[in-house]
Formats: sequence, C-alpha cells, structure tokens
Amino acid sequence: MTKAPKNIAIVGAGIGGLSAAWDLVRAGQKVTIFEAADHAGGLAGGFKEPNWDWSVERFYHHWFASDKHMLGLIRELGWQDEVIFPTPVSVMYHKDKFFPFDSILAALLYPGLGWGVNKIRFGLVGMYLRLTNNWKPLEETTTEAWMRKWAGDRVFESMWQPMLMGKFGEKWAGKVNMAWLWARLHSRTTQLGTFKGGFQAFADKFADKLRELGVDLRFNARVGKIEAEPDGWFAIGLADGLSEVFDQVLVTLSPGTLARMAPVLPEDYLKGLMELKSMGAVVMTVALDHKLSPEGYYWYNIPKQAGFPFLSLVEHTNFLKPEYFGGDHIIYIGDYLEVDHPNFNKTDDELADEFLPHLTRINPKFERNWVKKIWVSKTAYAQPIPLVNHSRNIPAIQTPIRGLYFASMSQVYPWDRGTNYAVEIGRRAAGMMLEA
Repeated sequence: MTKAPKNIAIVGAGIGGLSAAWDLVRAGQKVTIFEAADHAGGLAGGFKEPNWDWSVERFYHHWFASDKHMLGLIRELGWQDEVIFPTPVSVMYHKDKFFPFDSILAALLYPGLGWGVNKIRFGLVGMYLRLTNNWKPLEETTTEAWMRKWAGDRVFESMWQPMLMGKFGEKWAGKVNMAWLWARLHSRTTQLGTFKGGFQAFADKFADKLRELGVDLRFNARVGKIEAEPDGWFAIGLADGLSEVFDQVLVTLSPGTLARMAPVLPEDYLKGLMELKSMGAVVMTVALDHKLSPEGYYWYNIPKQAGFPFLSLVEHTNFLKPEYFGGDHIIYIGDYLEVDHPNFNKTDDELADEFLPHLTRINPKFERNWVKKIWVSKTAYAQPIPLVNHSRNIPAIQTPIRGLYFASMSQVYPWDRGTNYAVEIGRRAAGMMLEA
C-alpha cells in the first residue's frame, strides 16, 4: 500500500532549503517553501543592473574544485556545462606590499614567513593538515596554541593571526579551535568556480526546476511562528496573520531565528541555540569605470593591523570578465563584525567615506570619481564561531519535537560555512525526514 505524501514546509529558500526540497519532492512529498525575500538564494543571492548580463552576489561567493556536494547536485540537475573555473590570483599583505599566495611556489617565495626553518615548518604543518582526516583531537585546543607549538610564532603571527583577527575580532580570535582551520586547509583548493550568469542565476534556475516538479515556492512570505499542534501537526503562522498546517517542518535559517519562531522547543534545546556564537558581515560592492588592481589580482587578504578598516578586498572582474557586467569593474570590500559594531548602523555614504580612501593603497591612481555606484549589504549571521570542543554544542537536525527539523551553517562543523555544505546538510535533513 502506497503511503500518502507528507505535507512538508521548508522555511528559507537558500541553497540548503532548495536542496532539501529537491530530494523531498522527487520522493513524492508535497513541499511548500516560505521565503521572506522576493528571490531565492539566501546569503548566496545577488542583484543585477539593467546593463549587466550576469548578477553579482551581495556577499561574495565562489566554489572550490573540491565542493563535491554542490558540484554533484549540479551534475544531477544536468547543468555541469554551466560551471566555469577561472584561475584568479590571490595575494597576501606584507610591509605595505602584496604578494601572490595561491600555490606552493608562491608560498615559498612569500617574504612574510621569513626564510629557512619557518618555511619548512609552514610546509610540514600544511602537508600534515591536508593529509590527516583525524580532526577531533584538533578541536580540543585553539588555533593559536596549536599553530604556535607546531608552526612557530613567526608563521602564526604572519599567516594565521591576521586572518583570525579579521574574521573573529579581538574577542574571539584566540578562542577559535584548531579543527576550524584544519577544515579550511584540508578541503579547499586554489581553483575557484562559479555558475554562468552568477549565483543568483543558479538559484533562480534551481527554483524554477523545483516549481516544475510541483514545489510551492512562496516569496515575500515571512514566517512569524511555528506551533506544534496536539495531533502532531505544525501550524505555520505568517507575518500577514494567516496560518497553514503541515506534517513536517524544516527551518534553514539562523539558530536565533529558529528560537524566536519556535519557543515551544524544550528549554535546553533553545538554550543551546541561543548560546551559539556567530559574526555578522558588512559588504560594500562598488562598480568602477576603471580597473583597480594594476597587477590584475583578485583576492586581497588584508590584516587590520595594517590600518585598513576592512578584512578583504576582492576585484570580482579579475575573476570574471568586465564584459559580463556591461564593462563595469566590480570590487567587493568586506568585513566580519560583531552585530553591535557601529558599521551596522552607518549609512552607505558613511561607509564609503571610511572605506574608499584606502583604495589608493591598492592603486595610487585611484580617485573617488572612478566610482559609478555603491551597494551595501549587511547580515547579522555570516560566520559561526567554533570554540574549543565545539562538536558538543551542535544542535541536532531532528529537534526534540518530532517532525520539526533544523539545518543551518551552524551545524556543518567542522567544515566552514558555504553553499557546498548548505547542499550537504539540506539533503541530510531531507533524508532524515523521509526516513521518519
């Protein structure tokens, strides 16, 4: 006897929510996706000017050649011919100059590490972290303590301390566990990829495919509350006052958002959600009528102690052709910040006045009149903070309330946030829902 399909709600049309819907609808379930925004994609979403052929992400994204979950999904969809892997150049800062740092040879030539034993230790540590799969012991100590011991103070202070300070700030940089850095070094490649048309083009195409399969995808539909009914159903309360009933619910938003939506969850699970730490992000996207990087560099890793008011500068059109963007030269200026940082309350003009003067340190010829347009994107939930023994704090995908599931970037640990792991955890949640 064939079971009747379940009526399933997914909250959030980011890549994780779309991926879960892909498996659920193909398994014969009835799926409705509620998305507060007017488009799919979540933090990987983007925007497009009228004269652009491609979209630009609000929070810069790319794929690694090792992103097997995302690339595997794309193969299932039959769109592998629409993925491209250009070869941009990333650089590191040292004494007011930038040096390529995207290959073994470039790393060996980078002067910030010094010479002799420091580079040998850097190479041996990097090789070990690439080869070992045993990350669990690494979460028992901080990145700083482990790197100072095995790579040495010079290597840590030159390479890893600036990144930790930039991503996690002074408050958390010294507390991030070593498994987090292991995951970055173990899985990432120097080869970077994207989807033809941009990440928003991928999200839109994916959403259209899901609609073709029968998924009810609703934009501008903000979920206010999730209530568990006595008969085992769930009532989804929308911001417009309407309510709908479902057999199962998957929330793909931040831990704090789930806690606010579902106060019916047991106290200890809610407490665990609220104790998870994360950083927000402020990203300025700028369209220029000139190329910024004289050398054609793509990704600038910038230590804040060098006096820059941001963590990274990315010249997107040294990764993709300016012709895709109507001849505009696109740069990102990005930073991870605690959510109470003043930059979250500054206007776009105030941030521009703070950020743009520093572009002369990239190109002394830069002038403010090169700027054609500015967009600023802000999110309070951009980078989970993994502390020592963080695996003990990961919320279960199946919440204590049967039928209510949670899948977010705070649960992909030890891996770092990204669309590849959004696909993996979304599909893993879908599998658990189908088994139930």
